[in-house]
Amino acid sequence: MWKKIKKPILALAPMTDYTDGPFCSIARQIAGSSFVIFREMVSAEAIVRGNEKTLRMCEFDDVERPIVQQIFGSDPGRMAQTAQIVVDKFKTDGIDINMGCPVPKIAKKGHAGADLMRDHDRAVAIVKALKKANLGVPVSVKTRLGWSRDDEILEFAPKLEEAGVDLITIHGRTKKQGYSGEANWERIGEVKTKIKIPVIANGDVRSRGDVERCLEITGADGVMIGRGALGNPWIFKKLPITNYQLPISLEERIDVVLRHANLHEKYYGNIISLRKHLIYYFKGLPGMKMIKQELVKVSTVGELESILQKIPR
Repeated sequence: MWKKIKKPILALAPMTDYTDGPFCSIARQIAGSSFVIFREMVSAEAIVRGNEKTLRMCEFDDVERPIVQQIFGSDPGRMAQTAQIVVDKFKTDGIDINMGCPVPKIAKKGHAGADLMRDHDRAVAIVKALKKANLGVPVSVKTRLGWSRDDEILEFAPKLEEAGVDLITIHGRTKKQGYSGEANWERIGEVKTKIKIPVIANGDVRSRGDVERCLEITGADGVMIGRGALGNPWIFKKLPITNYQLPISLEERIDVVLRHANLHEKYYGNIISLRKHLIYYFKGLPGMKMIKQELVKVSTVGELESILQKIPR
């Protein structure tokens, strides 16, 4: 898959509770096929046990393609089994292994996520297990610069490449940094010079201008956008570099919000969990203080429509 995608690659980051079906679908509607979707991570243990809620998280509409499903876990055998289930059942275009989640319950000692950066042998074993399974789709890894030092990736990334991983995405912070401080794009650039597989840079990309600067500094094959895409699916639209910051009209923003809300309500039965997205859609707009207080209480599309009519024009 990665050889067929035109560079530079643009990708939507897998974000828990955000990159679900409705959001990914609306992002694809807005930006077309100009980017790759990485769906929010799912537990290997839950998939293997047939947990219905977790399996449903892997469902997607064909319009979302190309799409990569991220999985997390610590047991190589279970991870390979999970990847096989996801590929066979949902026909995903790729499998991504989470080796960077800093959340304590995921990254605790001997577990998954960012903890795999402290256990290179286990990380390598997981990659090898998935490659041995001959899934028929590429296997990628999303990780960070290290657990506590930002140079740990210089040792870790070559090991993953040797294990057979097809692509690596690097968030430019350590686990201990979490999301504080600035992403170290220069360090990602160092990694790019040490390995031959494609590298996607991630961290602090909030505009199309950031995309261009990140690519220039890192020399990466692409950029993955996370929080910068929340409330802003337009960031993935391919525009001339001189026009990458075109303002989105209030009318267009409201139209997209309502389309997103209808998809969300159809999927979940209500729009309660859409509230967090609504705050991002209207972030920074003037005269929204009182409106936002109502948006965080909305439950139905009808209620949302009434609230949006109150926005100052």
